[in-house]
Amino acid sequence: MDKLNRILFVDDSERDTELALEALSEYNLANEVTVLRDGSDALDYLFRRGAYADREEGEPVVILLDLKMPKVNGIEVLQAIKTDAKLKVIPVVVMTSSREESDLSQCYQLGVNAYVVKPVRFAEFLEAVRQIGAFWALLNDPPPGSIRDSESAGL
Repeated sequence: MDKLNRILFVDDSERDTELALEALSEYNLANEVTVLRDGSDALDYLFRRGAYADREEGEPVVILLDLKMPKVNGIEVLQAIKTDAKLKVIPVVVMTSSREESDLSQCYQLGVNAYVVKPVRFAEFLEAVRQIGAFWALLNDPPPGSIRDSESAGL
């Protein structure tokens, strides 16, 4: 079986991060989940700058992105991803507590692949993360340059 894919999880909430990691590991949906706490670190990771200049080759199969974060918000991260020729093919799923129509509209205008409002209840949040992880990490064909795509090509 191919190596499962790397997921990039960007969220400043420790609680949401712990729950998401629990949900993903419970179903073995990823060999690696890279967790970043703010948009600035996410951009450094994706563009291989600063502390992430020497990170492992290959792009994540999906980015799970919160909107309301310090330093650089999720909309700014999404905009940087979707305007970069190499990164724009990576699926981005916004997972946020924001129900603001302006956030929803702006995310889709920028090219987000999915917009999910985080459920408040524990069990519903876990199930939402499991379903998102299962679809994007297992069912969806990854973009060129992702870990699974590189391995299936014998790279």
